[in-house]
Order: sequence, then C-alpha cells, then structure tokens
Amino acid sequence: MPADDLDGLQEQVTEIAEGAGARALAVAWYDYETRTAWSLHGGRWFHAASTIKVPVLLGVMGAVARGEVTLDSRVHVRNRFISVADRSPFRVDSGRDANSVVQGAIGRTMRIEELAFHMICTSSNLATNLLIDLVGLKAMQDSLKEIGVAGVELRRGVEDERAFEEGINNRVTADGLRDVLRLIEEGRAFSVEASAKALEILHEQEFRSGIPAGVPGDARVANKTGEISTVAHDAGIVYPVDRLPYVLVVLTEWSPKDGGRHEAIARVSRAVYQHLARRGES
Repeated sequence: MPADDLDGLQEQVTEIAEGAGARALAVAWYDYETRTAWSLHGGRWFHAASTIKVPVLLGVMGAVARGEVTLDSRVHVRNRFISVADRSPFRVDSGRDANSVVQGAIGRTMRIEELAFHMICTSSNLATNLLIDLVGLKAMQDSLKEIGVAGVELRRGVEDERAFEEGINNRVTADGLRDVLRLIEEGRAFSVEASAKALEILHEQEFRSGIPAGVPGDARVANKTGEISTVAHDAGIVYPVDRLPYVLVVLTEWSPKDGGRHEAIARVSRAVYQHLARRGES
C-alpha cells in the first residue's frame, strides 16, 4: 500500500485514541482482499483480559485433535481452583462472572462444547477455568506452540488473584491475536474441522459494542472482547458482504475511571473498515 495512505490511517487512529483519553493503543489487521497486513504498536504487550479465552479455545481444540477429549465429553462443574503462584485454593467471584448459566450448573455436569460456548460468547470465567483445568495449562501452552502461536502468553486461569499479585498474568500483543485469528479463519488451528468449530463459536459472541459497532450492519463479525479496570480490547474477523474478510485487533489501555472505551474501539474499527474498503476499490 502507498505509504501516505497508511500514514493517514495511523494518524486517524492515533487521533481517535488521544481524543478518547486512552493511555495506550495497538491495532493490527490482515486483509484477505488485498493480502496485506499492517499494525500500529503491534508488538506491545497488554494485559489480555478475556481475549485470552481465544487461545484457551485453541488449547481445547488441540486436546480434541489429539483425541484426549471430545466436544461431547462431560465436565463436572465446580468452583474451586488452585493458584499457579502458591497452590492456594481460589474461587471465581459469581458477582464478577459474566454468565449465570455455568454458575447455576455447579454440582452437575456440562459438555465441553457448552463450556467453550459460554467462555467465548458470554465470557464466563468459571467455564474458562474449568476448561484450563480439564486440558491442563502446560498442555494448552504446548498446543499453542505446536501451531506456531507467538505474541500470546497464557500463564494462569482467570481471577487467580494470588498469581496476579505475583505478577503472573496472561498477556497478548495485537500482532499475536491477529495471527491466532488467522489460524482459525484459514483452517490451520489443528484441523479444518477444529478451526470451523472455533469460528462457529466466535460468531455467537454477544458483546457487540466494539469492532461490530464500527462496521455496516450487514457485515458479520466473529469476535472476542476483553475488559478489566485498565484495559478494553476487541479482536475479530469481519465479513463484509461485498469483499473478502479481514482480521482486526484493537487493544487499549486506560486509567481505571475512563469512559468511552467501547466507542473508541468502534471508531477505530470504522476507520479501518473505510480504509480497507477504499483500498479494495483501487
């Protein structure tokens, strides 16, 4: 792409971030229409928040591909986990979890596919930790290495406060998450079937105020959001009706009380969509 065209996009994205008061922003995309990639601060590390659930989903698919479990395998639902920091027990705070269905199933069993759905689509922390415990953190890390994932650090379950205090956190880069989503879109996440199932789950995402809000209503988006007190992210694959899809990742960092996070991500999404639409026409 012409340098001045990308310079204009960089300037626009930077102005959006500065105008909204973001402390940091990173953007990365890959466009299947023009076969081009671009990133701004794509190698900067951010606290992953719930975007780490996409790599966890791939870890589950890796276990399925190895024949260790099936998506129909049943898991006992309980709320007790062991910290990676000091082996102390901890629980997921039901008041902080975004999903009541998995919380309501405590003491019973759920299928792996159900847990994966709730982990991604309603961002259930309890489902996430159950899947990490089932497959094993080391096995998930090995699965990500096996398919060449870089720019992603899966180091613990969610709400492991003791690990957080010790500085043991899940981290991602915009470039890393972009490449994870490319593996899924291109059918390279262990198998075509595993990739298709991961994509199917991502398409059911219920949180739509970031990337999806910045594209036309007739465009489909398969995405995963993530937000805590100081970060707000969205990572997805956008399927416009009149062109090939593109992968987009927007990572942002804020002061704890800053508002306007989702609007800023949506504005970046709109800027990228308009930029790529112009490039596809040229």
